[in-house]
Amino acid sequence: MSDAVVLEVGQRAIRISNPDRVYFPATGHTKLDLARYYLSVGEGIVRALRERPCMLHRFPTGVTGEKVHQKRLPRGAPDWVQTVQIHFPRYGRTADELCVTELGAVIWAVQMSTVEFHPWNSRRADVEHPDEWRIDIDPMPDCPPPRVRRVAHAVRELLEEIGATGFPKTSGGDGLHVYVRIPPRWSFGDLRRAALAFAREVERRVPDDATTVWWRRDRDPTKVFIDFNQNARDHTIACAYSVRGVPDARVSAPFHWDELDDIDPAALTLATVPARFAELGDPHAAIDDTSFDISPLLDWARRDGVEVPPEV
Repeated sequence: MSDAVVLEVGQRAIRISNPDRVYFPATGHTKLDLARYYLSVGEGIVRALRERPCMLHRFPTGVTGEKVHQKRLPRGAPDWVQTVQIHFPRYGRTADELCVTELGAVIWAVQMSTVEFHPWNSRRADVEHPDEWRIDIDPMPDCPPPRVRRVAHAVRELLEEIGATGFPKTSGGDGLHVYVRIPPRWSFGDLRRAALAFAREVERRVPDDATTVWWRRDRDPTKVFIDFNQNARDHTIACAYSVRGVPDARVSAPFHWDELDDIDPAALTLATVPARFAELGDPHAAIDDTSFDISPLLDWARRDGVEVPPEV
């Protein structure tokens, strides 16, 4: 391993130890490559993480080695790295989670072997009231890609009908995510109920493609599950611009709706997204400019007698 490299990140000088350690053996990308990737999409990754409690997925020896799910801030953080304290009633304890307010905190987390960033859908000013509704278009194992796109089109059309603005991204796997900003007025339970009501309406429109069946064992393996449970408290998914801990270094990458029929998730990687970002900017740049009142969805839930299953 070569000597450490110091990266200048705004006013911060951040030391990257073991910069030549290969994190992605299939592509040869190193720890330093990962840090430089996050520098290249800095505006986008900070927008996705700003002020949110964040769980870290750390891979101390690279993505083929042990994976550490880290809720508590790793030890040794400089005093400028900020946190938010989260209470976990189920376990009767608290944790101080990373709360990104600047790009330097992202790069420091990479120094601590973080590959993936998984933020809450609420912010530290009001942790118990989410401001982000997440629509997870999650294909089952035998689901063909065209079916994922058909469901995504149905999601977009329904969002437009109710006056909501959705911002899509790839999941970094085979699925898609759509984010909608909402006022932080409702509980996680309310949002989960609203998300299920929306998902069931999508299911009614494309019944051959989508399902909201809760238990995995009961789902049609050829369909798309609209996973409303991603809006439960303390459930997190990889944020926009997060690299995934997979061999080909895929990225959970934002895209514009008019790209939906042509977007290739496998082509959006640590190696390719920086040039795309430099050329196109951030498709989620306006995500904080709109906010959707979920009251109509809660009306749907009451109308349909929607009862959400227990959180798991």
